[in-house]
This record gives sequence, C-alpha cells and structure tokens, in this order.
Amino acid sequence: MYVNVFVSRKRDGHDAADYQSDAARMGELAEAQPGFVSYKSYAAPDGETVTVSVWRSEADAKAWSRHPEHRAAQGRGRAEYYEYFTMWTCADARVVEFERPNS
Repeated sequence: MYVNVFVSRKRDGHDAADYQSDAARMGELAEAQPGFVSYKSYAAPDGETVTVSVWRSEADAKAWSRHPEHRAAQGRGRAEYYEYFTMWTCADARVVEFERPNS
C-alpha cells in the first residue's frame, strides 16, 4: 500500500469553477488508474485542504503522477490555483483499523 497526503491552500482570487472542474476530472481519471484504491478530500475551517489518496503500490502512484492529463493539471495548480502545497508519501503504510460491531 502507498499513501499520498496532499495539503494545500488556494490562492486568493483563483477561478473556483475551473478548479472544481479540474478536481472532478482528476478524481475520475485517478479512479480509472491501475492500482487506485481510494481518495478523499477534506477542508479545514481556515481554508486549507487535505487530500489523501491510497494506491496499491508506489509504482502505481508514480504512474498516476506522470499521467499526461494529471501533469497538465499539476501545472495549472502551480500557475493558477495554489498559494502553497505540501505532499507527504508513505510506502508500506502501517494500517490499523477499527469498526464497531453491530449491537
């Protein structure tokens, strides 16, 4: 398992409709990639966002990072959307799960 954690803040005045369109398209594309497991995005009250994506392997995640349409969206993100971002990656993530049993 390979995990990406992407933390970002959008620029003031960015085109929110264009961003949402790109984000939706990237979600659709990512879900269709070999090795994709899941992703979820969260927004903090201060406007910072966190997206967590899970991949079967590091090779699968890196292949996604090189997808031509994803590369183009990354360029738009740097040029037009993001004030900043930080990405953490973790290969062979340790997973601990809990699920409350039905009572």
